[in-house]
Amino acid sequence: MDNGTGSGIDIEDLILVSVDDHVVEPPDMFEGRLPAKYAGLAPQFLTREDGTNAWRYEGSEIPNVALNAVAGRPPEEYGIEPTSFDELRPGCYDHNERIKDMDANGVLGSLCFPSFPQFCGQLFARTEDKDVALAMVRAYNDWHIDEWCGSHPGRFIPCSLPAIWDPEVLAAEVRRTAAKGAHAVTFSENPSKLGWPSVHSDHWDPFWKACSDENVVVCMHIGSSSEIVVTSADAPMDVLITLTPMNIVKAAADLVWSPVLRKFPDIKVALSEGGIGWIPYFLERLDYNYQQHHRWTGQDFGDKLPSQVFNEHVITCFIDDHFGVASRQFLDMDNVCWECDYPHSDSTWPTAPEKLMKQMDGVSREEIDRISHLNAIRHFSFDPFSAIARDECTVGALRQRAAGHDVSIQARGRRGDGHATLAAELGGFTKGRD
Repeated sequence: MDNGTGSGIDIEDLILVSVDDHVVEPPDMFEGRLPAKYAGLAPQFLTREDGTNAWRYEGSEIPNVALNAVAGRPPEEYGIEPTSFDELRPGCYDHNERIKDMDANGVLGSLCFPSFPQFCGQLFARTEDKDVALAMVRAYNDWHIDEWCGSHPGRFIPCSLPAIWDPEVLAAEVRRTAAKGAHAVTFSENPSKLGWPSVHSDHWDPFWKACSDENVVVCMHIGSSSEIVVTSADAPMDVLITLTPMNIVKAAADLVWSPVLRKFPDIKVALSEGGIGWIPYFLERLDYNYQQHHRWTGQDFGDKLPSQVFNEHVITCFIDDHFGVASRQFLDMDNVCWECDYPHSDSTWPTAPEKLMKQMDGVSREEIDRISHLNAIRHFSFDPFSAIARDECTVGALRQRAAGHDVSIQARGRRGDGHATLAAELGGFTKGRD
C-alpha cells in the first residue's frame, strides 16, 4: 500500500525526524535559571498597549518575538513576523502542545532553532558585560535542554546556543551542554558578517576542536549571518524567498576552501534549511576548480578531491526538493536529512509525510529510511527508541495518538501584504546585526 504516492510504501509505516524546526520562546523561560545577581537583567516579555508582544533586553525592544511562525494560518496571512502570541498556535511556544502538533503531523523527532535571541545568539553576544552574556546563554541552553527537550524524552534533538563572542568560552559551553546531551550547536553561516573572524582563520579552532571531541554537529542555518541575499530595496518578497538558499551555498564554499574540514577530520557541519538540489553542480564545480587552479591558488587536498571532503563532513537538509531527490545518484545519501521547518511558512505541517512521499517515487525503502530518520539519528546522536518503542514511533502510531487534535487552518491576525518589499518587511530580521 502506498496511499497514492506511487512509491509502493505505506506512509503510516514511515518514521520521521526533522533536523530543522523552530521554537518561539515562552515568556517565563528565564525564571529560576539565572544566578540571583543577574535575575533582574533577564529579557522581559512585554505586552504593549495595542496588544502586541515584544521582548525587552538591556533597554531595547527586540522586534522578533516570533519570526515567521505562521503554522496553522491561511497563506494570505503569512508574513515575516506575527506580532503577538495571540496569533500563534500554542505548539509554537508550549512543548506539550508542540508534541501534539508533531504527533498530528506524524513526526517523531525535532531539532528546534531559537527565535528572539537570533540564530546564533547575536542578541546576547552584543551584551557589553560578557559575564552577563554568558549567564544568559547558559540559562537559555539549560531551559532548552532541560525543559523544552527534557520534558519529552525521545522527541527532541537538543541544539545549544553559542557563546559566540569568545572561542574559548564558546568551546567550554559546547562541552558543558554536550555533557547534558546536546550534540548540536547553532553557529553562524558567515561569522565575518557579524564582525568576527571568518572560518578561514584559526580564531575558531577551540570551538571546532570541542565540537570534534564531543561529537557535536555544527548547524549553520540560513540567515544566521544576519545577512540575506538582497538584490534591491524595492524587490518583492519573492526574490528573497527564492534566493535564501544562496546563503548556504556561500557557506558551503567557505567551509570547503577553509582549513576547517581538513584540520579537524571528525568535524560535522549541517547546512540547515539549505536544500540539496544545488549540490551536484556545486561538487562538480569544486573539483573542476581544484584541478584547474590549485597549482596557483595553493590549495592542497592531498589524495582527495574537495567533493570527497565535503561528503565526509557536511550534512545536507531539505524540506521539499524534488530535483535534489531525483539527483541522488550524485549525492552522498548517508548525509541527506529531512526537515519540516515548523512553524515557518515553508513548513509542510500538518501533511509532511504526504508531501515528503510525493518526492519519493522510485526511491528505495532503504534510502527513504535514511533520509527520513536514520541519518538524523546517527549524525545527531539521537536515540528515540531507548525512550519509545519503535512501533509507537511511526506516522500511523503518532497520528493515532493525536486523534481529535485540531490542525485546521484558522485566521488569527492581520492579512499579509502580497506586494511586500524587502525594504518594508526586513527591518525586524536584520535589525541589530552589528
